Amino acid sequence: MLVRLLFASRAAEPAAATIASICQHSQPRNAERGITGVLVCGDGVFMQAIEGGRAAVNSLYGEILRDARHRDVVLLHYEEITERRFAGWTMGVVDTRRINPAILLKYSERAALDPCALPGQASLALLEELVATASIGRA
Repeated sequence: MLVRLLFASRAAEPAAATIASICQHSQPRNAERGITGVLVCGDGVFMQAIEGGRAAVNSLYGEILRDARHRDVVLLHYEEITERRFAGWTMGVVDTRRINPAILLKYSERAALDPCALPGQASLALLEELVATASIGRA
């Protein structure tokens, strides 16, 4: 059974090196576990969707909760799915420099990435729109 989990957190140390470290460590491990997903990071805020088998996704989320690079982890959305939306990436990364502020304003009060201020479905819709309109890389 496939599931999708969406969470937000704050970077313990907001730096490009943190994102690179997370991606370097996670991409090969995610491939081994059958996990796909996408990460958005801006101003020290992470929003990430992970997809895969229920046990693998739940285990990974448990690791994220214990990861010292993340703080204030919040589960935004969890659902059973029939197909993956982010199957092309073991961990794609949204280039936040290319985000149109109007997209952020469409979902929130300010033109800032603040997924914790949104309902889970709105956070997922924002993530999908960011994926569709911003450049995706592999960090």
